[in-house]
Amino acid sequence: MRFLRTICAILLVGCVTSSWAQGYPSKTIRFIVPWPPGGNADVLVRILGPKLAYALGQQVIIDNRGGAAGNIGAELAAKSSADGYTILFAYSGTHSINRSIYRKMLFQETDFVPIIWLSEVPQVLVVHPSLPVTNVNELIALAKSKPGELTYGSSGSGAINHLAGELFKLMTGTNVVHVPYKGGGPVAIGLLSGEVGVLFAGPATVVQHVNAGKLRALAVTTAKRSLTMPHLRTFAESGMPGYEVTSWNGVLAPTGISKDITTRLNAELNRIVAASDVREQMIHSGNEPVGGEPDRFRELIQSETAKWAKVVKATGMRVD
Repeated sequence: MRFLRTICAILLVGCVTSSWAQGYPSKTIRFIVPWPPGGNADVLVRILGPKLAYALGQQVIIDNRGGAAGNIGAELAAKSSADGYTILFAYSGTHSINRSIYRKMLFQETDFVPIIWLSEVPQVLVVHPSLPVTNVNELIALAKSKPGELTYGSSGSGAINHLAGELFKLMTGTNVVHVPYKGGGPVAIGLLSGEVGVLFAGPATVVQHVNAGKLRALAVTTAKRSLTMPHLRTFAESGMPGYEVTSWNGVLAPTGISKDITTRLNAELNRIVAASDVREQMIHSGNEPVGGEPDRFRELIQSETAKWAKVVKATGMRVD
């Protein structure tokens, strides 16, 4: 309901779209994705890109620039012209986590202005079926009875599922050993084979394996239940209030872009995210639509940066 009210307000503003940024856009727009093709970021942008191109009447080119956990692509966007013809796919790692775990960052958040918070991606706590647990409390009890014996995988040091595991350990006082893999695909294979026993992962990565009985899902890390796996309890419902982890996605632009253009982009993207066919595709890919004004996205980035800085400091985590 809150989502619908937000979108309705945006659509009312959109009625005056024709008066905004006259002449924009007049050429191709570059949408930088700081990840290689095939991942969640790329999938989401390729859902939205054609819709945005149609709405703006100009081609939208998706430019994949992976490397350094998203930092390379974000730096490229930060150094681009602030004319509305370069926009950046923003992710919680690059804009709320990396500056706490990387000693050297080649861009700052002041290099960007928010356009829209597109979606949030819950993490699902899953275990290998060989683990004798069916809920969060049983997992905590097992971990406490076997300190240092249980393992949890991640898609890489500093990834959101690594942070999710470290926050879990901090809040429960357990000692579960972290095993980093090189990506979401390899860590899922590691869990399926029993190399690791526990994993936090996006719903789209694990839902088919859960449905097939190859993995057991215990809880979802969001405050509310997942749209992809609505039957799954939240951590709060599982007896662990206060534990909340989401990966989020959005769009930023280089600082200096005109207010008229950010308003236009925000309104068009809100309309796209609100469309029923797009919502269905997003949810199927594990992305739960959000939308709203740029300030809402700015507040999210600030709050998430402060939250993860505390976790990183408590664990002493560093990538480089």
